[in-house]
Amino acid sequence: MGFLKLIEIENFKSYKGRQIIGPFQRFTAIIGPNGSGKSNLMDAISFVLGEKTSNLRVKTLRDLIHGAPVGKPAANRAFVSMVYSEEGAEDRTFARVIVGGSSEYKINNKVVQLHEYSEELEKLGILIKARNFLVFQGAVESIAMKNPKERTALFEEISRSGELAQEYDKRKKEMVKAEEDTQFNYHRKKNIAAERKEAKQEKEEADRYQRLKDEVVRAQVQLQLFKLYHNEVEIEKLNKELASKNKEIEKDKKRMDKVEDELKEKKKELGKMMREQQQIEKEIKEKDSELNQKRPQYIKAKENTSHKIKKLEAAKKSLQNAQKHYKKRKGDMDELEKEMLSVEKARQEFEERMEEESQSQGRDLTLEENQVKKYHRLKEEASKRAATLAQELEKFNRDQKADQDRLDLEERKKVETEAKIKQKLREIEENQKRIEKLEEYITTSKQSLEEQKKLEGELTEEVEMAKRRIDEINKELNQVMEQLGDARIDRQESSRQQRKAEIMESIKRLYPGSVYGRLIDLCQPTQKKYQIAVTKVLGKNMDAIIVDSEKTGRDCIQYIKEQRGEPETFLPLDYLEVKPTDEKLRELKGAKLVIDVIRYEPPHIKKALQYACGNALVCDNVEDARRIAFGGHQRHKTVALDGTLFQKSGVISGGASDLKAKARRWDEKAVDKLKEKKERLTEELKEQMKAKRKEAELRQVQSQAHGLQMRLKYSQSDLEQTKTRHLALNLQEKSKLESELANFGPRINDIKRIIQSREREMKDLKEKMNQVEDEVFEEFCREIGVRNIREFEEEKVKRQNEIAKKRLEFENQKTRLGIQLDFEKNQLKEDQDKVHMWEQTVKKDENEIEKLKKEEQRHMKIIDETMAQLQDLKNQHLAKKSEVNDKNHEMEEIRKKLGGANKEMTHLQKEVTAIETKLEQKRSDRHNLLQACKMQDIKLPLSKGTMDDISQEEGSSQGEDSVSGSQRISSIYAREALIEIDYGDLCEDLKDAQAEEEIKQEMNTLQQKLNEQQSVLQRIAAPNMKAMEKLESVRDKFQETSDEFEAARKRAKKAKQAFEQIKKERFDRFNACFESVATNIDEIYKALSRNSSAQVGWSPLPNQLLPSSVIFPSRLPVPISIQTQIQILTHLPSPRHSWALRTLKSPTWMASTTTVWLLGNASGLWITYQAGRRQWRLWPCSLPSTATSQPPSSSWMRSMLPWITPTLARWQITSRSSRLATSRPSSSLSRRSSTPRPRASLESILSKGTV
Repeated sequence: MGFLKLIEIENFKSYKGRQIIGPFQRFTAIIGPNGSGKSNLMDAISFVLGEKTSNLRVKTLRDLIHGAPVGKPAANRAFVSMVYSEEGAEDRTFARVIVGGSSEYKINNKVVQLHEYSEELEKLGILIKARNFLVFQGAVESIAMKNPKERTALFEEISRSGELAQEYDKRKKEMVKAEEDTQFNYHRKKNIAAERKEAKQEKEEADRYQRLKDEVVRAQVQLQLFKLYHNEVEIEKLNKELASKNKEIEKDKKRMDKVEDELKEKKKELGKMMREQQQIEKEIKEKDSELNQKRPQYIKAKENTSHKIKKLEAAKKSLQNAQKHYKKRKGDMDELEKEMLSVEKARQEFEERMEEESQSQGRDLTLEENQVKKYHRLKEEASKRAATLAQELEKFNRDQKADQDRLDLEERKKVETEAKIKQKLREIEENQKRIEKLEEYITTSKQSLEEQKKLEGELTEEVEMAKRRIDEINKELNQVMEQLGDARIDRQESSRQQRKAEIMESIKRLYPGSVYGRLIDLCQPTQKKYQIAVTKVLGKNMDAIIVDSEKTGRDCIQYIKEQRGEPETFLPLDYLEVKPTDEKLRELKGAKLVIDVIRYEPPHIKKALQYACGNALVCDNVEDARRIAFGGHQRHKTVALDGTLFQKSGVISGGASDLKAKARRWDEKAVDKLKEKKERLTEELKEQMKAKRKEAELRQVQSQAHGLQMRLKYSQSDLEQTKTRHLALNLQEKSKLESELANFGPRINDIKRIIQSREREMKDLKEKMNQVEDEVFEEFCREIGVRNIREFEEEKVKRQNEIAKKRLEFENQKTRLGIQLDFEKNQLKEDQDKVHMWEQTVKKDENEIEKLKKEEQRHMKIIDETMAQLQDLKNQHLAKKSEVNDKNHEMEEIRKKLGGANKEMTHLQKEVTAIETKLEQKRSDRHNLLQACKMQDIKLPLSKGTMDDISQEEGSSQGEDSVSGSQRISSIYAREALIEIDYGDLCEDLKDAQAEEEIKQEMNTLQQKLNEQQSVLQRIAAPNMKAMEKLESVRDKFQETSDEFEAARKRAKKAKQAFEQIKKERFDRFNACFESVATNIDEIYKALSRNSSAQVGWSPLPNQLLPSSVIFPSRLPVPISIQTQIQILTHLPSPRHSWALRTLKSPTWMASTTTVWLLGNASGLWITYQAGRRQWRLWPCSLPSTATSQPPSSSWMRSMLPWITPTLARWQITSRSSRLATSRPSSSLSRRSSTPRPRASLESILSKGTV
């Protein structure tokens, strides 16, 4: 016996840190003042032994940690460990740890589950639930204060006997019921046995007749043995053939399983490929979307480049024009410089020629020196005399020169103005050309912009419409999916339905317009409530195929036969004979024509619908349908909404459950339409998604339109600027120059008139001066031989004037050319500046174009890379698609192989079915032969089994649709197969017959011999045959009753065994505990009281503690006469006592037919049998040797304790007795001697069924 050796505590309640308490002795007392920790040590022991937290004076497990109740826990964990010591064994350590608000259990430092922990403690006798390991404060007093019933409950709990109470009651009820069934079947069997006995008595009268029948029986036995022998031969042959076919089927199954596994593997591979294909498709969509995003950027960059290129081309063109003008101006300037050089050269040549001429003339006109002096003197005199005139002439010369300079200036300005006008004309022409080009570009751009706007509008409308339609489709799809979910569309069509649907589609395709479809697909009840009724009326015509003519129907039938399809019903519209609808039926209240509650399409199938429905009426309920069908002077065919059909003939049919299943096809048809709608919407959604993906194209068009609009805006601004600024300014300047040019003519003419007028005045003055000179030089002129001095001077001056004039011409040309050259230089500089400006513009544009081209190339490179990636993905998609197609092809090949194997398997199964059918027929024949032998009481020689093993049930299960019927027949055949017939009495010649004809011939011979013997028997006067019929009937009933009794007896025996087992287990548990207490309590009491004379006594319990009754099966032997004295020694469940049993006189409160047995003990027990209820009861009660006249009260019965029942003993713990007072036999009962006769148990009485 073990004991608690020591306790180790860490941070548990008032124990801080790790504390080791012990070692303990086998008896250790812990004392101390209040608050010293005695209770906490008790709680620690309770805790480590698995006690609940609620019993440790805390609310939660965490509160057990030291300091936790005041909010200052010493640690996050605490534990209590105990060391249990046992003699002859190693010490064991049990520990319970608080970790994170939960408990952790350890045995020998190994973490275990709670149930393992509890099991180990239970092995030590420590029951956590019973709390038998600790005696808490007040527990002893509580036990002492308990009444007997509560103390008994305590023993039940401690011994764990109470755990079996529910099972005990259940087994007891099952046993009582089974025994009642046994008793009932026993009496029934006994009654039938009596009837059989009576029939046998009647049969004895026909014994003589039976002896005459023996020969017939022997002949019958021979005939039946012959039939059974060859039947068994055939059965054995068929079994061998069946086994062979089954082996082939097993091989085919293995092959098919292998093919199916291969198909599953291929399906997995296909699924993986399809997922990869979908992933590639997803990547393609992403790349496509990315490409659609990149293309507008590329287009925009390209447009910017194109726009800049156009600007560059315009700038280059302007540069070319400027360079052209510059070159032209440069050429003009070079021409002017050449002309200037030519004039200078001509002047130099003229000067040289004049010098040569002057030298060649020599001194022809040279005067003598004195003449020269005289000339000068006279010239001076003439000057003095004409000084006034000379002054006036000088003044005129000065004015004339000034006017000539002014005239030259105006002419030079006129030339410059004309040149400027020419320049402006050129600029105006350029402006007009630019305006024409801009107007042409604007017109083209406007047209392009209108086209882009139109395309943008179309794309916008298409995209918006696609978006709206996508939303609508998604809503419709959601609704369809909800409807499909409500309709549970996850149903799987059978191959048969699929096959029929395929054939339907085929004949529709072969005969378009002639085959309309099945009637169920062409019509629909107007309301759902009519579905069952319409289904009932249409019946088999629901699946009928509607065709236009009989010929079409025959062609379709031929096609279906060729395709090996199932039989179909056709309704040719030209062949049907339909009675017109009775319009009066539409006026009936509470009824409608069935055809009126059906919608159909197309209209011309109405004839087929009238043929299927006729004048049938549909009513809301069965009563209305019955009233309308049979209540009037004329009968009508009516149907209620629940499918009850009333025929005119009076036949009423229902079948609601079957009809509901068929009526669901209307909903399935709606589901098929929903599925079609779903597929249609899905396809439309794909198309609309394609349209929606044109958003990228729309953005591209919008970008192009925006760019075009901006260029158009710039062009219009350029045009406006060219018109309003450049062209207008040039025209204004041209007009101003032309106006200036027009003013030059009058001014030049005025100056010329002034010069001419002055020349005339100068001429007059010169003539006056000439007269003065003539007077002064008159003498001198005669000397030199000239008419006047002017001739001399003119000849000399003329030459000088000519030279001067020529020189003046040269100077004028040089001046004119210089002015023109200066203007051309200025214009050349302006042209050069323009060229430089346009060169800078072209260079700048070229740089920008280079940058834009790089940007364009960058976008193009991205697009090319994306397109390459997209093409790569498309190639991968094509490759993956090809792989998927190949895999599908492989799967199709496997399916074909599987289909071929299925066909072969189907063929084998058909052969097996045929063999099994033959085998079943042979077994049925054998059963019928055996049954006939049993029914005809033909005793077959059996080497194994008996004729009772032959079932009298029918060998065919044609009337039974359930699986249980087939199983029952199979069990009959299997049971009869165990019967082995001894064919030793059968002649060897009859056994050797092999051929079917030979067997038939031998059978006919035996049958003929039997018929002859029966003919001889019939000529003999026969006894009363009703006795034989009665005997056969009674035999059948007796066999049936015997089977039922045997089954009930077995059930009762099984129930009793189960009850006895649970009873014994409960008794053993309780008795073991009680015996232990009874054995040790006296010593414990003496030790506690310290008085060796103290005793603990036992006294009998009051009668109220006995059970109310024990019910026995009703098959105990009844009736038993009241006067009959039967004494049987019965061994009841108590292992130490035997009891005498005898009959007593009935008390007055019992029925006169009730037999009372008294089972003896100190207080007495009644065993009663009530004939009315056909049941036995065991009544415990204190009785004298004779029965009382008062029955036990109900309150007394209710107060019984069920655990006392198994032992039929009573006890109570008291302080007066120290012994167990078991019930002793009453003195009124006959106690057996020391050499008792063999005792029969109550169980043996029940099993035998007789006393």
